[in-house]
Amino acid sequence: MLIELRAENYAVIDHAIAVFGPGLNLLTGETGAGKSILVDALALLMGGKSSAEIVRHGAEKAVVACVFESTPVAESVLEENGIDSEGAEIILRREVLANGKGRVFVNNQPATVSVLKQLAPELALVHAQSETLSSFDQAQQKHLLDRFGGISTYAVEASYSTWKEASERLTDLLQGEADRLKMVDLWSYQVKEIETAHLEAGEDEALETEKRVLANAEKLYAAAMGAFDQLYEGGDSAEVGLRAAIRNVEELARYDSKFTEAVQQLQSARAIVGDVAATLRDYAEGINASPERLSEIEDRLAALDRLKRKYGKSVAEVIAYGEEVSRKLAEVENRDEALKTLRAAVQQSSDEYKKAASTLTAARKSAAEKLTKQAEAQINSLAMKVKFEIAVLDLQDDAQWTANGWDEVEYRIATNTGEPLKPLHEIASGGEMSRVMLALKVAVEEHSSKVDRKIPTPRTLVFDEIDIGIGGRAADAVGHKLKALSRGQQVLCVTHLPQIAAFADQHFLIEKKEADGRTKTNVRLLDQRASTHEVARMLSGAKVTDTSLQHAAQMIAASK
Repeated sequence: MLIELRAENYAVIDHAIAVFGPGLNLLTGETGAGKSILVDALALLMGGKSSAEIVRHGAEKAVVACVFESTPVAESVLEENGIDSEGAEIILRREVLANGKGRVFVNNQPATVSVLKQLAPELALVHAQSETLSSFDQAQQKHLLDRFGGISTYAVEASYSTWKEASERLTDLLQGEADRLKMVDLWSYQVKEIETAHLEAGEDEALETEKRVLANAEKLYAAAMGAFDQLYEGGDSAEVGLRAAIRNVEELARYDSKFTEAVQQLQSARAIVGDVAATLRDYAEGINASPERLSEIEDRLAALDRLKRKYGKSVAEVIAYGEEVSRKLAEVENRDEALKTLRAAVQQSSDEYKKAASTLTAARKSAAEKLTKQAEAQINSLAMKVKFEIAVLDLQDDAQWTANGWDEVEYRIATNTGEPLKPLHEIASGGEMSRVMLALKVAVEEHSSKVDRKIPTPRTLVFDEIDIGIGGRAADAVGHKLKALSRGQQVLCVTHLPQIAAFADQHFLIEKKEADGRTKTNVRLLDQRASTHEVARMLSGAKVTDTSLQHAAQMIAASK
């Protein structure tokens, strides 16, 4: 659910905040007040295109931001993109500079427009007057049909993944055969060279350490023995001083018990000094200033460096490269058996995919027939007279196989009698598109209680200017449909009709005001009295009468 929407220096908006609630949120106001601007701002936060033109005149940048309730899928999108979660909420912010450049932030962390587009299907679906049908593309049309029919694509996804992996391995083995045969001699040489070296992971680091010790043997011996003398062996060593101190403090403890612990601490310090001194002595005695060993190490490191220049940055990478080349050699040697195994795997996974995809196609075609009838009836109840159908084309060629099946789902419509059915994206009117989307969503939600709902829809649906060209009973029907839809998910709608405004759970007034010689757009949440007054204004025009107030109150009461 959308909790809050903010806009600063966005078009004619100076600074506006709207806090939305569940159910039906309606936005009304005079023509040109900026109602659609808020919808456009939300569309921008869903990954829409931006331009310098949206920056308020005289401002350095426009800022739009919103807060959504988080969902498990949205959290997964954040995790995949390396963005930290903010608990139960997701905060989106987008800045557009006057020069057209912009920045995106998700949970106050830098992000990209791509992340917003990934989040959008889970958070909100915006049907704005200014947008194209990109938000309801072929994938979304298929998604809506699957939701209507309670159709799961899990079996197809699993079989597709298995088939795809087996096919790629087979193709790689077949296409790379000539190259592999050319490389056999080189690979054999490389494997022999690496195996002959008898490498051990991490040995280069250990040898570098030993080399430093041998190269500085005299310095290290002098430092270790010097420290040993100061700690233990010399006449003025720390051990001698501690021994004397212990005798004196023991004498104190005989007469005052508070020094007993001090004696124990000094004895502990003496033991530590003794241990460190022994370690230093043993280290010094173990130093072998052998020129022969140093030369041996340098030769080994030079050999390792040659291998690392060829096969990897570390000994571990060289070992891994040798293992990979050995695997390739084994594939060449066992090519016939490998091909037989892979072809069998491809055939089996292909058969499984075809079976799952055919089942999915049948389910989609059955659901399409039902949704076509219900959606057409819903659309025609909204002051439209259309012919509507959903076509499911099963493109069985393996080039068309996907994790969602081999179907192409297309919504088609004829808005005038006698015209041929055309794809939905060819509808010219944004108002018609909004009504079609409303009818589709209502049809799906009304049917969804009868099927197993496994596919979530966006938590927030936004409709802009859904009432263009309608009135009377059609407007009342739109209001009822919006109300029905809002029982299952949050709905935001911009409207000019009082018949629709009367159904609001939350009613927002968008109004223009002049201040300091500039026009500003404000957003105000109306209480019950103010909402009644606004509906009355929409009924009667600029002058609100007692009759229009009474009529508005009756409409609101009837909508409940």
